[in-house]
Amino acid sequence: MLLITVTGMLAFGITMHNFLVLTNGVNTAVQMVSMSRGQITDPCASAYTSMQSAAPDLVPANLSFTFVINGTTYSSTSCSAGAANMVQGATAQLTVTYPCTLAVYGMVVPSCTIGARTAELIQ
Repeated sequence: MLLITVTGMLAFGITMHNFLVLTNGVNTAVQMVSMSRGQITDPCASAYTSMQSAAPDLVPANLSFTFVINGTTYSSTSCSAGAANMVQGATAQLTVTYPCTLAVYGMVVPSCTIGARTAELIQ
């Protein structure tokens, strides 16, 4: 019983670590995009690159991105048209989801997903 409890705590701890790394990465990516108005041609690609640098522990292929720049939604990691929406005082929002695996001795929690969302004013 003690081994099951310790293993469960370990699995939950790994998930919490991934959540903290994801949250930090999303914050870093949105701050970078909000401060680089007029300096980047593809805000989504820049945020994606910044997210990968800030959260190297997460598998990039498993990350799901949704960008909202000045009210326009982009669901891919490239949005060169988003540069035109980078207006000072508007909002840049990033939502990222990541699948997690909570498993203890073969008992798997189905559809476990962690996510983080952050919005910043474009400078």
